[in-house]
Amino acid sequence: MDRRQAGTNLAGLRDHNTALVLRLLRAAAAREEDEGLTGSSRVQLAAETGLTPQAISKITARLLDEGMIVETGRAESTGGKPRTLLAVRPEAAYTVGVELDRRHSTILLVDLAGQRRRRESLMFGLASGKPERVAAGLAERVQDLIRAAPGGGRVLGVGIGCRGPLDYETGVLHRPAGLPGWDGYPLCDVITGLLDLPAAASPTVLLDKDTNTAALAAPAPGPANTAYLHLADGLGAGLQLNGAIYRGTRTNAGEFGHQVIQPYGPVCTCGARGCLEALCLAALADGDPDTAARWLGLGAANLVRLLDIDRILLGGHQIFAAPEVYLKAVAEQIAEHLPDPAWQGVQVALTPAGADAVAVGAARLALDTALEAPAN
Repeated sequence: MDRRQAGTNLAGLRDHNTALVLRLLRAAAAREEDEGLTGSSRVQLAAETGLTPQAISKITARLLDEGMIVETGRAESTGGKPRTLLAVRPEAAYTVGVELDRRHSTILLVDLAGQRRRRESLMFGLASGKPERVAAGLAERVQDLIRAAPGGGRVLGVGIGCRGPLDYETGVLHRPAGLPGWDGYPLCDVITGLLDLPAAASPTVLLDKDTNTAALAAPAPGPANTAYLHLADGLGAGLQLNGAIYRGTRTNAGEFGHQVIQPYGPVCTCGARGCLEALCLAALADGDPDTAARWLGLGAANLVRLLDIDRILLGGHQIFAAPEVYLKAVAEQIAEHLPDPAWQGVQVALTPAGADAVAVGAARLALDTALEAPAN
């Protein structure tokens, strides 16, 4: 199968091709630390996109003039003239990634190469007051971070990872558990109206489930099936199926914590009894992370059997408070409940994006959208 990211040589789609080249150079930057790369040549870009060398030369010349990319040196000669290597100029552009949880928020400024430049932790979130007050406070801090962007780079957009349910297409929250004041709140439109961003950043603000953005922060190589499980003030899942984020018909997939495990169990914030989230949080309230981890592992095993998941990533502040407890319990529960664990092997690990996975993925969502990445 041809795995090239197909471009087009039609002049009418010049912006599509430019975005494609930038995405490939960003991907190369992300691989540099692991593989010792220093950039990509024009010949390599032509091969990866299917564009003609002439088209690549025009695109890269324009990007060099605009300061979006730089020449980083020359590749080792293989007999002919050494090829010039190109790379993104990190400070040329930024996106902002936000994690908006019940009681706290994290804001990151991320450069074009995907590096975190600035970070701010806020002690307020969805449960800190009326939506209008929370949105205004969040927008003010985001704007401050944008003004502090180093190197004069432009900000391409803002991504927000927030607990659901919510509508990804419209940026509206729908009856988030325990937060009735947020039902129907158009968070994207409100934040957009409060920020001073260039019209070129379109859409200016994107809202997705926190679990989905965290899953974006740690993409699987190839068409793998990954579930990101997030245990913090609530419990949810981000599903990356066949290499793409699965959001569902109403963009509300991933309500993992609200599967009923004990019909007569503790009352959940959603109003039901015995939800997996309620069981985990009740155990944590009793100071018993071991029991919470076993409940989480049981839910993970159900998910693996339902969707044939081959990678489980764990994140959220409750996980990072006792990582070894959760890694061990989840792996054990999956092995115990699978009919043939040796055949249906499942990798269980902490998210490589760390405690800021939600905000990191939100920034990536904004950048991928600004660069016209294919929709997940």
